[in-house]
Amino acid sequence: MIGLDTNVLVRFIVQDDSAQSRIAARLIETKLALECKGFVSSVVLCEVLWVLKRAYRQPKEQLLAVVKSILETEVLEIENRDSAWRAYYDFDEGDADFSDYYIAQINKAHGAPVTATFDECALKHRLFKAPDSQF
Repeated sequence: MIGLDTNVLVRFIVQDDSAQSRIAARLIETKLALECKGFVSSVVLCEVLWVLKRAYRQPKEQLLAVVKSILETEVLEIENRDSAWRAYYDFDEGDADFSDYYIAQINKAHGAPVTATFDECALKHRLFKAPDSQF
């Protein structure tokens, strides 16, 4: 397995630096295989979407397409894949960032059915409560 950093995935996705994008594409398209997968940590998955949203100003529809593509790629091993899929669906329907839903889904998978947050968008979802709420 080969761990992938955020910048490698971003270069592969946006293709904005010809040299680095070519190297990232070669790694992902030729070196990764079912026998030697690329590992995408939860942090990297969240960072990729954050960079695409903030630095590249990608709309939500594009972010959804990217996360779906990453989750469906067989040669990528995704940390907390089940939680990532649930977060994907929450993100599709909600107003908060993907990372908020991913955090809540990971927390839920580890026995915390509710996540305390001050994020007003996240608080609209059943997995979140304000810190001063009844738990």
